[in-house]
Amino acid sequence: MSGWQALPDDLPPEVRHFVEQLRQLKDRTGLSLVSLGARTAYSKSSWHRYLNATQPPPRQAVAALCRIAGLDTAEAERFGVRWELAVQAWPRPAAATSVRAAEGKEGKEGKEGQEAEKGERYEDDPTLPWWDEPPGERASGTNRLLLSAALLLVLLLLLGVAGAVASG
Repeated sequence: MSGWQALPDDLPPEVRHFVEQLRQLKDRTGLSLVSLGARTAYSKSSWHRYLNATQPPPRQAVAALCRIAGLDTAEAERFGVRWELAVQAWPRPAAATSVRAAEGKEGKEGKEGQEAEKGERYEDDPTLPWWDEPPGERASGTNRLLLSAALLLVLLLLLGVAGAVASG
């Protein structure tokens, strides 16, 4: 994995393994981060964060990379399992821990506090790119767009007729 920045030494093994596998998958595509961002719903900077273990990727980002890399269904499912294990073990940012402490949300001390913090997990980003939306949801948005376009066309025709009558 030459060319990649070294992963932090204190990463849990599940996270390290997942990110290394994700990097290999990205390398397999032959795409730059810019190209990867253009082919998915996630930016170059987001992919940089995901591939350097500074932020866990959303499940949909992993699914998009699997699709672009041409993984079959079984391989993609294995990546999904690796993602679940990694997200459960992903270290929480220090800033979030300090904010929770400052807000008084960490009311537990010692072992109980550590268990409470371990129980907090990253939420999966439910954002889907427009091309992966279920057909029913896309159709309702398309219908609204078509209705708006039709109303605009009628309005323009009315204005054109009114202008022709006024000048004639």
